[in-house]
Amino acid sequence: MASTLAASYVSVPARKVRDLVVVGGGPAGLAVAIVAAEQGLSVVVIERRDFPPDKACGEGVLPPGVKALQRLGIADRFDHSTSFPFAGIRFIQENGSAAQALMPSHGMGIRRTVLVEALARRAEELGAVLRHRCSVNGYKATSSEAVVYTTEGKIFGRLVVAADGLHSSLRKASGLDAAPNSRRRFALRQHYKIRPWTDFVEVYVDDKGEAVVTPVSDKSVGINFVWEDGVIEQPKIPVLASRFPALLARLGNAPAISTVKGAGPMAHGVTRRNSHRMVLVGDAAGFVDSISGDGLSIAFNSALMLGKHLPEILKRGATQESMQAYEREARRVYRGYWLVTNGLLMIARHPRARRTIINSLMRHPGAFSALMSGAMRIMVRAAQ
Repeated sequence: MASTLAASYVSVPARKVRDLVVVGGGPAGLAVAIVAAEQGLSVVVIERRDFPPDKACGEGVLPPGVKALQRLGIADRFDHSTSFPFAGIRFIQENGSAAQALMPSHGMGIRRTVLVEALARRAEELGAVLRHRCSVNGYKATSSEAVVYTTEGKIFGRLVVAADGLHSSLRKASGLDAAPNSRRRFALRQHYKIRPWTDFVEVYVDDKGEAVVTPVSDKSVGINFVWEDGVIEQPKIPVLASRFPALLARLGNAPAISTVKGAGPMAHGVTRRNSHRMVLVGDAAGFVDSISGDGLSIAFNSALMLGKHLPEILKRGATQESMQAYEREARRVYRGYWLVTNGLLMIARHPRARRTIINSLMRHPGAFSALMSGAMRIMVRAAQ
């Protein structure tokens, strides 16, 4: 299949065919590189930006994601100076009322750059090759191999893994994009130097969006401001933060310590997650919204799922048919994510219903925690 992207590249004489060419050096791509390299497969990871690439992200890893990091061999590489365990999630309304739920085990808040650095080190330790500042201009799949055209020349592989994020160029070039969502949501992320005031992820909500506060070390928090397109005239950090007086009171004069990063529109669907010699993982394989906080857990667990099927996929020539087992498992995980996330979005978009539900959960905190635990178990089972 020929790409619709422009193929502007410089040829190089060396012709080495790797087992996997992973496009995208974020959490999903690096997790795939780790599980493949652990099996003795040859892997190259292509990233268009410098390592570690950064982007807007809630930076909370839910318990299924923490379990996945253990399986990836890096869960013990962090301490409180580089990460922060959180016990649950708390929703805080405009009037200060709040409902909270404990998780079945601790989650982990962590700066995305810290997480990516640890994943990259692990991948390189296992023999994966990382190329940064290397952009993909197109690809072509044949019966015998795939060719990825980059700014550093042609890279050959038996399977291309598209882990290039929300706006995946490979997904688009392969014709796997679903129809765009008519409702669009955007996000801006900023970090602040302040000791976390709680071991919960706090979600401040109003009728225009949310501010998600995640403790990411013992001296800093990250805040992801999210809003719906068209409801805020000047969506800049000061304007977005001014909607949440209780949050501003918590922050006080805490200085900002990172560059603002934006994301959106967030919703991107797919018709399927594979084509001949190419497979989608992470956000490239479908994303609904950050409101559920499942993005990183989905990325890691989809990589682990793919890892289980890689030997059979490569043995059968990385055909579309050879990837159906992964497709079925990924569809099951993403379906649960779609249902939960769209349910939360529906509640967020109807303030009266949201107030009723949160007030009910305030009166029944045990039920809220039980719902959270059930959702975590479903994700873990789906990824096993």
